[in-house]
Amino acid sequence: MMDLTQLGLAFPLIQAPMAGVQDSALTIAVTEAGGLGSLPCAMLSAEQLDAALRQIRQHTQGPYNVNFFCHMPPEYDAERDLLWRAALQPCYERFGLTLPTSTSQPSRQPFNDAMAEVLEAHKPAVVSFHFGLPAPALLKRVQRLGAQIWSSATTLDEALWLEKQGADVIIAQGLEAGGHRGMFLSTDLKTQQRRMPLLRDVLANVKVPVVAAGGIATPEDVTEAMAAGAAGVQVGTAYLRSLEATTSPLHRAALSSSAAQMTALTNLYSGRPARGLVTELMNDLGAMSAIVPPFPLASNALAPLRQAAEAQGVADFSPLWAGERAPECREASAAEITAFLAQGFVV
Repeated sequence: MMDLTQLGLAFPLIQAPMAGVQDSALTIAVTEAGGLGSLPCAMLSAEQLDAALRQIRQHTQGPYNVNFFCHMPPEYDAERDLLWRAALQPCYERFGLTLPTSTSQPSRQPFNDAMAEVLEAHKPAVVSFHFGLPAPALLKRVQRLGAQIWSSATTLDEALWLEKQGADVIIAQGLEAGGHRGMFLSTDLKTQQRRMPLLRDVLANVKVPVVAAGGIATPEDVTEAMAAGAAGVQVGTAYLRSLEATTSPLHRAALSSSAAQMTALTNLYSGRPARGLVTELMNDLGAMSAIVPPFPLASNALAPLRQAAEAQGVADFSPLWAGERAPECREASAAEITAFLAQGFVV
């Protein structure tokens, strides 16, 4: 059975892949600091992925993780799209914009054969997935590379399913975590647990290694998860203000303000539940809305609003993803943040 020790890490600290706020620079920095750097790939083309992996290998010889979404492409719902655009009409008028022509072109692509072909040329140590696992044929292509297969579980049922399908490592994503929930067997948010209860449930029922994720901001959090039996910890929000992250100035400013005190799950920005800082849009429309187009189509109508608002220094139409421990993230190098959290492995 594969486990994290085979990766040769200085310590089992995994930087969470965070699309939109990082590129390969953060991956490289964490890997060089002794952890497992991760690259989010759901918004990359095959050509961009190849370039990013070349960049990583030029700057580090350590193991790294590439992460993909494996959602089912949505069916376009014209009626739902119309309701969504109508809800956004006042926002468009506020910025003097005209609603664009409706589009069913998704902004994020699931893992596919083109991406698998790129991986075959680079052979990363870890390939991780969000929203389950890809189709069996695609999964077998990745397994033939010798890469460890990781995926996120937000419930015990999901963890058991992942183990049965051949996942080598399960990431137990607690409710505290920032960004998209990895839920895939159910859309019911009432099934979602916080990190430690979920971790204990999964550890008691699966045989593969389990990584704890969600609300890990201090060495004490690391120690707590490892003492419970976790094989490692995955950390995202703590790196949002790192020097190597591409987090926007508006997002950084919000994270260092009182706005960081309040996060909520919302589907407004993508169509799937994700945790982020509370914005005016979430207050006006409700954080969770039934009229939002399915993932990832919701972001299409928001894109022009986001661009116009950000140009005026307004972040309300931007997804300010962050976990519940957002107030504790600090501006520092990724190496400094990694070293700080790594203190939790020494007990």
